[in-house]
Amino acid sequence: MINFITKKPIMKDYMQIVVGTILVALSYNMFLLPSKLAAGGISGISTILNEMFGWSPGLTQLVINVPIFLIGWITMGKDFGWKTLLGTVLVPTIIWLTADIPYTITNPFLGTIYGGIVLGLGLGIVYRGGGSTGGTAAIAQVLKKFTGLSSGYAQFAVDGIVVISSIIVFNLELTLFALMCIYVTSKVIDKVQLQTTSSKLVLIITEHEEQVQTMIREQLDRGLTKVRSVGGYSNRNKTMILCVAEQPEAVKLRSLLLAEEPAAFVVFLNASEILGRGFSIDKYYGQKL
Repeated sequence: MINFITKKPIMKDYMQIVVGTILVALSYNMFLLPSKLAAGGISGISTILNEMFGWSPGLTQLVINVPIFLIGWITMGKDFGWKTLLGTVLVPTIIWLTADIPYTITNPFLGTIYGGIVLGLGLGIVYRGGGSTGGTAAIAQVLKKFTGLSSGYAQFAVDGIVVISSIIVFNLELTLFALMCIYVTSKVIDKVQLQTTSSKLVLIITEHEEQVQTMIREQLDRGLTKVRSVGGYSNRNKTMILCVAEQPEAVKLRSLLLAEEPAAFVVFLNASEILGRGFSIDKYYGQKL
């Protein structure tokens, strides 16, 4: 039983890597390669080599990825190495298997937007699983580890070098589209990793904590945290109430506060990733998690 529980998160990681690599490969064959977008990474290099010499993108990526895989193994640890190996093998394999997919986009603008979204979604899922698709994605993860950059910006920095060099083979217009594509990809990667939601963190500073507390618990059915505070101007004791609510609940809370506690000082903040009861785990104690 203990071994099963221990292995379950590992299985989830590998499933995320498999799903993510499928999306990465499809983004390449459906959007990037037909649009001639060298959107960074080894895939960008393979696009350039395919245009110049007609080399198979899948085989090219597999050959280049081998030494880079060794870098990821040595730098990031054994577990990351196995996960990178899975991504390194799967991406070029799926690219080869789907090379003749009938659904392709040749318009550079559409390829930039949709290719960037699908690629970012795939890479973000892979990164959430703790792995990499090999190539410059592995280098980006190493860069993230030693510089503190987010995964998206690390990927942007590494891929930018490849994209700029593509101007030698492609025209300036396609190069600019490719730069746009990796920007879109980097933003989507960060959103996937943070699991950005429409939830709001509500900060309420009030002298009527019981009234506001009852409002939140009975009207919204949400929990809260109370922090004792002192007004900077009045020097009077106040209570700061922290509450996280979904977008519709936040709108309702705003209306309730305006009607019943208009003197309260209220701040609504966007919350990216929420962990805890009512969000990442079940709302009520005693429920099966």
